[in-house]
Amino acid sequence: MAEDNPAAAFLADLSLGYRFAPTDLEVIRDYLMKKIKNEPLPAPLVHDVNLYQYNPETLVESYPEHIYGWYFFTPRERKYKNGSRPNRAAGTGYWKASGKEEPILAGRSVIGHKRTLAFYQGNHPNGDRTEWMMQEFTIAGPQPLRRDENDMRLDDWVLCRIYKSHIKARENKKRKR
Repeated sequence: MAEDNPAAAFLADLSLGYRFAPTDLEVIRDYLMKKIKNEPLPAPLVHDVNLYQYNPETLVESYPEHIYGWYFFTPRERKYKNGSRPNRAAGTGYWKASGKEEPILAGRSVIGHKRTLAFYQGNHPNGDRTEWMMQEFTIAGPQPLRRDENDMRLDDWVLCRIYKSHIKARENKKRKR
């Protein structure tokens, strides 16, 4: 199996106790910026997938879990043809922002942003909040140029960390009472 999976092979060569837990700065600088520039990554532990096509529980079944969740590179599409708002529909639900966008600094310069989202099962606005959470990392700066007027691509790549938050599921049950 390690021969077919670069992440498994990489982890097999590490000492016991290794944890893949990059800081927000490392996520932007060492992974997302390098992916966008098509440079080699420090470790093959972030997978390329269009995560907006799947429910999180279905998506993560195919990938090894790191102690702090699952990491993915994914493109984002526009919600509207002439807008810059991302389409966050996914599988049979949607990702909804649950906090404000946080800047990620390298020294005094903003090099990226992090946004936390929660997964809701069902249609907006009546979906049920689940225990699935996501942190979506983007680089700072202008959006890529549109290839043509029908191009719905918003970003070539963003980096997302998906994880479960058991506290959020309990809050949803209390809210429905």
